[in-house]
Amino acid sequence: MAKASLAIEPGLNCRYKNIMARLDQTDVRMRIVIDRPVIGVMHSLQAGNNAVLDPHYSETGEPLAFDFSVRIAPGPKFFGEQVRREGPTRRFVYIRIGQSAGDAASPWSRRMKIDIHDIDPDLLDRAACEGRILETRVNGTGADGTPACATLRPVARRLI
Repeated sequence: MAKASLAIEPGLNCRYKNIMARLDQTDVRMRIVIDRPVIGVMHSLQAGNNAVLDPHYSETGEPLAFDFSVRIAPGPKFFGEQVRREGPTRRFVYIRIGQSAGDAASPWSRRMKIDIHDIDPDLLDRAACEGRILETRVNGTGADGTPACATLRPVARRLI
């Protein structure tokens, strides 16, 4: 009996039809860009073993970018080293901040939680079909002037 492809989801039909031989998963490159990060505060991706991954900081207020890949299966379902789960459907990526990003001298120890389960299926399909990077931008500074943390809503998503 053949497994259903992602084509049952609106807009998910291009590359996904050809991935059955790859365990129903396809790679999509992603980038999280932190606009307006607090200057001098370390940020990093959180690796699967909770370790710091790719730490860097903004010297002059320039955006910070973190690249990673996820695997997407029918549903869509998300898998990968940076993908975290909460409940049956919520999937997200953590950005570590300050002490949790490896800077022991920082006054902050925080994480940003950036949802990926709510990405428009058409955008996912285009990223997979066209081999482009799916970029999510978030604001890195909270209303109080300190590093933004907890769940952050994207200010933009696009393909680059």
